[in-house]
Amino acid sequence: MTLPSPSDGDLRLHQLRKGQPATVTGVDESVVVTTLPAGELERRMIEMGLVEGSRVVILHEGFPGRDPIAIRVNEHTLALRRAEARAVRVAPLA
Repeated sequence: MTLPSPSDGDLRLHQLRKGQPATVTGVDESVVVTTLPAGELERRMIEMGLVEGSRVVILHEGFPGRDPIAIRVNEHTLALRRAEARAVRVAPLA
């Protein structure tokens, strides 16, 4: 099964390079294949602090396959699967 690709121009959290800072611009679970009920993945992301305006950076990538990823969200660190990180829209910072 292939995952749908994000809209043109959208950058997603899973696409950032390790160490590249960004700001969260939104959460869109429609691009993620999940067994969770509609709205549940978005609710969980928000509970983890992935809300609009939050600063994020990828700290570590698992081996093999670069999955899961460890990210810093403001002052908190958490682990997230790359498939779920597709739901988080970001804008890279200079």
